[in-house]
Amino acid sequence: MQTRRIGDAQVSAIGLGGMPMSIEGRPDEARSIATVHAALDAGITFFDTADAYSLGGPEVGHNETLIAEAVASWGGDTSDVLIATKGGHLRPGDGSWTLDGRPEYLKQAAEASLKRLGVEVIGLYQFHRPDPQVDYADSVGAIRDLLDAGKIRYAGVSNANPAQIKLADEILGGRLVSVQNQFSPAFRSSEPELELCDELGIAFLPWSPFGGIRRAAELGDRFAVFSEIAAEKGVSAHVLTLAWMLAKSPVVVPIPGASRPSSIQDSVTAVDVQLTPEEMGRLDAA
Repeated sequence: MQTRRIGDAQVSAIGLGGMPMSIEGRPDEARSIATVHAALDAGITFFDTADAYSLGGPEVGHNETLIAEAVASWGGDTSDVLIATKGGHLRPGDGSWTLDGRPEYLKQAAEASLKRLGVEVIGLYQFHRPDPQVDYADSVGAIRDLLDAGKIRYAGVSNANPAQIKLADEILGGRLVSVQNQFSPAFRSSEPELELCDELGIAFLPWSPFGGIRRAAELGDRFAVFSEIAAEKGVSAHVLTLAWMLAKSPVVVPIPGASRPSSIQDSVTAVDVQLTPEEMGRLDAA
């Protein structure tokens, strides 16, 4: 598996997003664990989760616990595995999503994530989503405090715009290592954030790279050029999409969600797909 950098850690060029294993429509636990094991078997060393990936209410942290248990039960060497989690986005249990960017809450959330992950230091902790009721600098300041206290190894932000990325890096003293934003053929408005991350050497982690759980199956139908080039190369449109993202910048580490082994086994083949400048131009113009 090819590798890319997050901070000074070398991780697999493709990560695994754990969200589909814990929200509505999730599979049984055995299949979810098999999916994580299949990812590890394929050389994936980067896993993305969040305390909010659950059905809400008393289930908070469901995906963190699931990912941690699956990695621990794999049986192989996991010393190079980096698990990223997030705080500041909540699911109260009624199907909705809410925000809490208060510094005191983020610090409490990080402590709870530490326990669920079963670690002394969180590999990568990211502020999940800006809270309009809380000054962004104050929220990121809590992430800085966690970093200074040794509670987290690396710090990142999610769903941030260019101004917020620059501010976060300033508050963190140049220690911002990742930005996790939505990015896919259907959602291109994060191009400026990707370009800024490329300029700063910060990892850019596209979430929902196939357009979201409900629209992923339609990717090839909605974007014909992705299907056309994929067919020419003998791969799926989803693999072609990941290859396109990888080719855009060496800081990109896509994190496709998966809830079955075959899905992640397909996704990892993207690292072997080579795209010409002409093909990239066609895909970028789609």
